Amino acid sequence: MESKVRQFIQRHHLFTKGATIVIGVSGGPDSMALLHCLYAMKEDWDLRIIALTVDHQLRGEESLADLTYVKQICQQWQIEFIGTSVNVPAWKQENKQGTQMAARTLRYAVFQEQMEKLEADYLALGHHGDDQIETMVMRLIRAADSQSFKGIPVKRAFAGGTIVRPLLCVTKDEIWNYCQANHISPRLDPSNEETVYMRNYVRHHILPLLKEKNNSLHTTVQHLSETITDDQTYLLAEAKKMVASVVCFEPEKRQLSFEIRTFKTYAFALQRRAYHLILNYLYVDVPNDLSYVHEEQFFAFIHRQMGNAQIDFPEGLKVEKSYDQIRCYFHDDLNGSSSFHKFVVIPGKTILPDGSVMHAEFVDTLYEQTKYSLSFSADQVALPLHIRTRKNGDKMRVAGLNGRKKVKDIFIDAKVPRHKRATWPIVTDNDGEILWLVGLRKAALARPRMNTSQIQLYFEKGNK
Repeated sequence: MESKVRQFIQRHHLFTKGATIVIGVSGGPDSMALLHCLYAMKEDWDLRIIALTVDHQLRGEESLADLTYVKQICQQWQIEFIGTSVNVPAWKQENKQGTQMAARTLRYAVFQEQMEKLEADYLALGHHGDDQIETMVMRLIRAADSQSFKGIPVKRAFAGGTIVRPLLCVTKDEIWNYCQANHISPRLDPSNEETVYMRNYVRHHILPLLKEKNNSLHTTVQHLSETITDDQTYLLAEAKKMVASVVCFEPEKRQLSFEIRTFKTYAFALQRRAYHLILNYLYVDVPNDLSYVHEEQFFAFIHRQMGNAQIDFPEGLKVEKSYDQIRCYFHDDLNGSSSFHKFVVIPGKTILPDGSVMHAEFVDTLYEQTKYSLSFSADQVALPLHIRTRKNGDKMRVAGLNGRKKVKDIFIDAKVPRHKRATWPIVTDNDGEILWLVGLRKAALARPRMNTSQIQLYFEKGNK
């Protein structure tokens, strides 16, 4: 086994000579075999190794005896030892977490603290090949996305160093044989036999059946995990580029939007990963009840031919489709979206809530007109002018049309996204006559007359 582990370490460049390695040691067969294996390599690699044991206070005197056992072995082998206790039962109750999750949370907090304190390069953990199979099977049962099938990583960044798992190349049977050959009598945790936990059920009922068909299944699964990890790393990097190029973020509002047409030009593999990146951006913690069903809804939604629609995601997240635009926002955050009504200062500037500015002045010579400017004779309208958001039933006289047209219909014809309509700036005179849907439509006003006072409006869009 030691030879296998050495080759695995070298092939994956798990650590370098002269490194400081903290080893998570529970006293069980996996971690004791790992401790002994790295102890055997200590001189060849010029390693400083420290055994770190965490008593979770879950089995009373038994779990304390595990810590004492590891401490005694370390004294015997002349290995540095650190032992500590964490109160999992209290944490579990206070934070409403399951036993396994609470234990993991506190254990990794200790790992991080000691890694930083010791300025260690690596944290070595005793996950083995059978653990990898169990993890992949469990994720197949619980999930339906390729990201889940990366399995247990061989190494990953942690606490300024790297977590490494040198035993992923060997099976549980090989570990037991190694312990016997080296006269190691590991401690046993009875909870590992309780099939109430999903992992234990897979271990005792499913894994033996799989290994009947392929006794080297751990090697096959490890190869699969590494291949998927390599592919996922590349695809994720490409998806991040896609999101940066396509998605418009509004971090202060926890909102974002993108153009469907552009989003769909990318390969579907990238679209799917972009979807998950978007969710990770929007949610502080991705909710447990978010599943592949929501993913299917999302993609059916953006490929469906319809003008305006909305779907609901967990925790109040809304995904809104308006023509070729998708907008994601949280319902509670939208309650603050503001209407406004201001007088237009002439001459001067009128600043709107989103930072946009309406410039107004009296002029003798008219500027060239654009969709963001409007000119008229002062005696054509009732002053003062107002700039506001829309009201129910708003209508205006549109140049080139007889009669009035509903502002709502103008927005629809122009395919203005629904979320923009509520805050779209509208200029009216003091009688309420709509003169200008800024940047969109102008009222049917007579051409400014010579020798009369002229008003020039110019709209400067804000960045909010």
